[in-house]
Amino acid sequence: MKKIISFLVVCSSFVMASEYYSKLNPINTYQVKSAVSGQVIFVNKKIESQKAKNSIIVKINDKVNVEDLKQSKIKLKNLNEILKIEQGTLKSFERVSSKSRFDKDNQKIKIFTIASNISDLKTKIATLEDTISNKTLIEKDNYIYNIAVEVGDYVNPGTLLYSSMDLSAGKLIVYLPINQANTIGNKTIYLNGKKTELKISKLYKVADTTHISSYKCEIIVPSPPSFSNLVKIEFK
Repeated sequence: MKKIISFLVVCSSFVMASEYYSKLNPINTYQVKSAVSGQVIFVNKKIESQKAKNSIIVKINDKVNVEDLKQSKIKLKNLNEILKIEQGTLKSFERVSSKSRFDKDNQKIKIFTIASNISDLKTKIATLEDTISNKTLIEKDNYIYNIAVEVGDYVNPGTLLYSSMDLSAGKLIVYLPINQANTIGNKTIYLNGKKTELKISKLYKVADTTHISSYKCEIIVPSPPSFSNLVKIEFK
């Protein structure tokens, strides 16, 4: 009788060890921060708590940047024309024997200077285009959870603008005892008592920093009907 009781205790402990609880969270949550400085001129508060549809979420003032970009492109076009003229002048110098080496070298220096200015201007234009693109924050189809700024706020690089979530799938995280982690991977996963075809999507082979005797395990749940509910997970 004593042996039977001991056996039941061992079995009960194993079942408890294979039963876990986890909150079903979106597969990815993003904290979208500003990459630039500027004043917020538009906040799409209507999209908060909804899924975006190629929606502008936050816009930062880019008026000066847009004008600077426009003028820089005009300047680049003019410099390219000047470069062609100066290159033509150098060719004519090389055909004329009366032009000294000094004149020809000065003309080459002029061409090199213009070419360098063109290179610098191209870099400036690329930087302006990047800055402008970073001042209009657009979300394709993520769920907008929280917008952290208001119209009139001045933001700097690193300022939190809003949070968004990918609701295409859910993620469950459990911490498996190290001595069971390798065998649990071959078992069937049950969620809230129901058998599933789910598999462990990621199993970390280094002990968790908080749960020091466990491996972190992730299970991806495709297209769940809801999120944030507590789920019972069993491996059988």
